[in-house]
Amino acid sequence: MLRISTVNVNGIRAALRKGMGGWMESADSPLITLQEVRAANDIVFDILADSGYHVQSADAEAKGRAGVAILSKTEPVATRVGNGDEYFDTAGRWIESDFRLEDGSLLTVVSAYVHSGEVDTPKQVDKYRFLDAMIVRLPQLAQHADHALLTGDLNVCHTELDLKNWKANRKKAGFLLEERAYFDRFFADEIGYVDVHRALSGEVPGPYTWWSMRGQAFDNDAGWRIDYQAATPGMAQTATGARVDRAASWGERWSDHAPLVIDYDLPGLQEA
Repeated sequence: MLRISTVNVNGIRAALRKGMGGWMESADSPLITLQEVRAANDIVFDILADSGYHVQSADAEAKGRAGVAILSKTEPVATRVGNGDEYFDTAGRWIESDFRLEDGSLLTVVSAYVHSGEVDTPKQVDKYRFLDAMIVRLPQLAQHADHALLTGDLNVCHTELDLKNWKANRKKAGFLLEERAYFDRFFADEIGYVDVHRALSGEVPGPYTWWSMRGQAFDNDAGWRIDYQAATPGMAQTATGARVDRAASWGERWSDHAPLVIDYDLPGLQEA
């Protein structure tokens, strides 16, 4: 079994102060991908130096913004920053690492943080440009490796099942028809990736991975499913179980997101 976890930490320093370390110890996950790390690479390496993980980090040129990372129990054979569009090379929104599995096959894992966007602003323009780059990059990764896995905060609810209050959010970034159309392409024959969490959960509301810190959203489970693990078909077929590590109470949260944890019936990570 290969357990892979992904979570938007909403600032890694704050998350560790609030209890993220305890979750890391209990998750028993040899691969963890992080988004919205919001710290320079040297800081990330320093604060995770004793975590037991090899750390690959891509910070953002804009201080205190974005940032993605991949934590692994064995060192990757290669790591790359950026999704192929040079415009995003210093945005701290895409990092990918190659791992050799114990059967000799190659696994590529991506930690991605898609822009939240804002209708009729440059933020939304950048979001569409980033999604355009993903349309190009995802098929390339499927050709590059035996198994490819896109993880992260993709900041789009694909269907009405992914958003509790979808009717009130139809004209807001994160649930626009134009955004959702990209995910139709990701998860159809054109690109061919599988939304593993949805495939395992079935056609049910959620399970949500993000809740606003304001009001009663968390207590009422008025959430958004915007954190994904999207795999190439062969890898997706090996998925055996998924869970969202939702905090027991509002006060025990260490991020506004909850980790998405999925088990795959694949060999473990081979030492590089």
